[in-house]
Formats: sequence, C-alpha cells, structure tokens
Amino acid sequence: MKNISTSRDFALSLDAADPLAHFHTEFESPDPALCYMDGNSLGRLPRRTAARLHQTIKDEWGQSLIRGWNQGWYTAPARIGDKIGKLLGADAGQVIVSDSTSVNLYKLVHAALQINPERRNIVTDNLNFPSDIYILQGIAASHTPPLEIRVFDAQSLIETELQSEEQPSALPSALSALIDEQTALVTLSHVAFKSGYLYDMAEITRQAHAKGALVLWDLSHSAGVIPIELDAWEVDFAIGCTYKYLNGGPGSPAFLYVNRRLQEQTCSPIWGWFGQNQPFDFELEYTPAPGIARFLAGTPPILSLAGVETGVEIVLEAGITAIRQKSVALTEYFLCLAEQTLTGQGFTPGSPRNPARRGSHISLRHPAGYRINRALIENMNVLPDFRAPDTIRFGLAPLYTRFLDVWETIQRLQRVMNEARWQTYSETRASVT
Repeated sequence: MKNISTSRDFALSLDAADPLAHFHTEFESPDPALCYMDGNSLGRLPRRTAARLHQTIKDEWGQSLIRGWNQGWYTAPARIGDKIGKLLGADAGQVIVSDSTSVNLYKLVHAALQINPERRNIVTDNLNFPSDIYILQGIAASHTPPLEIRVFDAQSLIETELQSEEQPSALPSALSALIDEQTALVTLSHVAFKSGYLYDMAEITRQAHAKGALVLWDLSHSAGVIPIELDAWEVDFAIGCTYKYLNGGPGSPAFLYVNRRLQEQTCSPIWGWFGQNQPFDFELEYTPAPGIARFLAGTPPILSLAGVETGVEIVLEAGITAIRQKSVALTEYFLCLAEQTLTGQGFTPGSPRNPARRGSHISLRHPAGYRINRALIENMNVLPDFRAPDTIRFGLAPLYTRFLDVWETIQRLQRVMNEARWQTYSETRASVT
C-alpha cells in the first residue's frame, strides 16, 4: 500500500472506497467500540443466522418434526458441501460437511494409506497445526510396524525468508527433498496458523505427485478468504473448519474434499450409518455409499448446519476475489501502520511482508506477547489472540473488519506500549489464549 497516511481520516477514506463495506452491517456488533481482531479463530455472528436458526427450530423442527429429514435435512451435508466447493474450486460432489476437522483428517489419512499401502512414511512440517500432527502420530502408532512421520523444519526456513522475500520461496523444493518412494502422503496447512504464511499449494502438490505421493491440505485458515483451485491443481484431499472465515459458529461442523478420481478407490475408516449406501434398508453388512457420501458417519447436526449454510452463502455473495483483494489491503495497511507507529517497542514481524505469501492474519512477536495481549483484551477493548511462545495474532476478516478497526487497533496497541499498561499483567495464562 503506497502513500499511506497514519491519520484517522485516511482510514475512513479507505472504508468509504471499500466495495465490501456494506457487509459490515450483516454481522452482529454488540459493542461498537470493540475492535474484533480474531476472525481467524471465530467469525462474527451473521445476523441472518439468527433468523435461519429460528426458522429451523420453530418451523422445521417445531412444525415438521421428523418430516424435516425429507424436506432438506438429509441432503444438507452434500448441499452445503457443494456451496463450499464453489469457494474452493471444486466441482459438485467432492465436498461434504461432516464431523470435526480432526475426525475428517483421520478419515482422509486412512483413505490415502489405502491407496498407497506399501509406502511407510507421511511428510508434514513443524508449522502444521499441532492437533493435525497428533492425529498423524496416533495413526502411525496404530500400524504394525509403525509408520514414520517426517516433520520438516519449515519454521527455520520461513524465518530466513522473512528477512528477504524478494527471492522465490525455497520451501517447495526443500520440502520435496524429504519426499521419497516411501512417502504415502504429504499433509500441510495451506496457511500456517501462527505466522499466516501462505503455501504454494499448486507447486507443492505438483512436486509431491512427481514422487508418487498423495497430498492432503488443511484449509482451516484459508477457506473463505483466499482463492483456491482444488480441481485445477489436482489436489487429492482437503479438510477445513467452518467457524473461522466461513462464520459457521463455535464448534460448527467441518468439511472434507476428496477428488472425484479417488472416491471409489477409498473408504472411510469410520463405517457410519450415513456413509452406508442405503441407510434405511438397515442391512447388517456395510456397503459404502457412492461418491463423497461414503465419508459421512453419524447423524448430521442439523441446527449447526443451518448456521454454516448461512455463513457460506454470505461469502459467496461477496465473492472470493473481492474478499482476497480486501484481505491484502487490510493486512498491508496493518503492517504499514505497525511499522510507522511501533518502531522501537520491541516488536518483530511474524508474518510475510509479501502479500502473495500471507493469508488474512498478521502476527506480531514480542517477548512480553502474552501480557500485551491481555492488556489489549482487558484494558483496551481489542480482541486478538496469543500463540506461544511470543506471538500476538490479529485476524482481519474482510467481510466485517474495517480499515478504521485496524487504525484503532494500532492506536490502542501503541498506548499499551507507551503507557506500559502490559506490565500490570502476569504471565499466568488462561486455559484459552
């Protein structure tokens, strides 16, 4: 962002020119003074969602009762999955909404191992979300002999890249060097949860395929905010949550993608009722449903699905290209303001400066990061979050985050530092940071 001004009026002018500005009023904002900077953890409540849930509860459940299953409930996981697929570059019949991100990862890792049973290692990296790695470790330990989990040190490489981002990223080729003829699967987060580093999905997928490995991407920090082309990039599998940029609500069900070319070669390890070919035939022998439906398990959570559908519809209305354009502008504005106003306060950037290499959250690192984060939340009415050991994350959700919110956040952060407000808080951490 060139010719930036640090004035409040400049922020207001950016908001006035924002083609997505009207979406701000689509979301609940109970405290106008709150700067909500945690859309990458939990999206705001869409106002339409309350009405949709009321309808689902009062009319569908209240009036239709069990008839609701034949009036749209039964088809909801696939219907909503296809809507999410439009945001991910996936044709119909390849995305379905089901269970949690972790459970879906468990299913799809097993599916990949069915295709490459003779291969004995899985490649990931130390920027992947820890619970993804826990799932891998559990699966590896359950095999005899155990599978090998190879964890690539992407953190060191990314920290080096942050110093000089003009050069092409060395990460794809360095990661590729760890993949060999024994690699069954490469699984990574599209956007790293701490730094916001954005991987080159197309290139890494291509290099993994060149060595005969399958690829599984976690889209939790990119779905709904970054253009993705799963089909065009020949991605094999993907998972993701719906409660971040898709605004599905706390604990809303996740989604999974299985490329059509692989669906009939694989089967979920959880042989659930809704993944059966004809559930209401009540056969005692399991036969997987055709296509993506075989990755369903138990009864879908209809009330939660109603919230997910509303959130996804709003993202589709705005358009992923326009959302990405605003995301880049917001994050660039944040970084420029931080560079101009927080110099000498001990912060170091934790996110790439190059917009082509970052998602929609910005990380600032500081030795007293947890205490600063507490001061922002408890004393300055700013809601970011903290990731150990030293990272404060600011999630900028283009549908409702304004440039004025960014300006206010930096102003209040500057006050926290100038007035040493963070020093009144201890290092003792709450259960959720």
